[in-house]
Amino acid sequence: MLGLNRNVPATNGLDEMAKLGHFWFRMLAILLACLATFQTIPLAADQVPVRHMEGLMHGFLALRTLDGKRLADGEMTQIAEGDRVTSRLIFRFKDGSVYDDTTIFSQQGAFRVLSDHLVQRGPSFKQPMETSIDASSGQVTVRYKDHNGEEKTLKERQNLPPDIANGLLFTLVKHIQPNVPRTTVSMVATTPKPRVVKLEILPEGEKAISSGNTKHETARFVVKVKIGGVAGLLAPLLGKQPPDSHVWVLTGNAPAFVKMEGPLYADGPVWRIELATPAGF
Repeated sequence: MLGLNRNVPATNGLDEMAKLGHFWFRMLAILLACLATFQTIPLAADQVPVRHMEGLMHGFLALRTLDGKRLADGEMTQIAEGDRVTSRLIFRFKDGSVYDDTTIFSQQGAFRVLSDHLVQRGPSFKQPMETSIDASSGQVTVRYKDHNGEEKTLKERQNLPPDIANGLLFTLVKHIQPNVPRTTVSMVATTPKPRVVKLEILPEGEKAISSGNTKHETARFVVKVKIGGVAGLLAPLLGKQPPDSHVWVLTGNAPAFVKMEGPLYADGPVWRIELATPAGF
């Protein structure tokens, strides 16, 4: 801890503090200039191979806080037509908010997103927006409202990699072997400015669960968001690094999604998504 010399006039002490502040400001400016000259090494990307053909599916989900408060009721559906699959994940919140994500992907040897359309609106979202991704053309369209409530539309054409995983995480983790040390895929993140980030999917171990008297094995994965460039280097320092997500998957001959804990949207809180049973039975 620094102390002040009582024999030094107060003005001199203030001058020394000002000099110290200028010194650290110059050091930060130099650091940022140096970082800007670095070419970050991109993480190798993987297209997840298809282990089981995806087909018809309809499941019910619950979205909760980590302490168990129920926020929304959800549904996850899937329809296959040849090698093209349409997957939809929708959550209807108690406060009237809606999260609706429709993804069309192919499954010829490896999974590939063809298009993704995401709507998130209502008071549960810090930045309500609508995002459309056409993976074949690279067209990304974002519609949102700015801080003044004015509607904005942003259109960009990007060179999207073939491993884009928007709307596909719950499907991909079912096809990743628990003994694979690392799987890296890409994702278009919008806040609302679109940018491509990497998702690192790492195994965290296996655990037995029970359904009545029947035991099942599950695998848990951690999903880490890797932001490239200078923004990625500064994100942890500025408190902007997205939190990790944890996904549980039923293993065996018929793998299935079980639970996830993580943010539902960019800059969102950590929530829990888990299987649910419709009421009335």
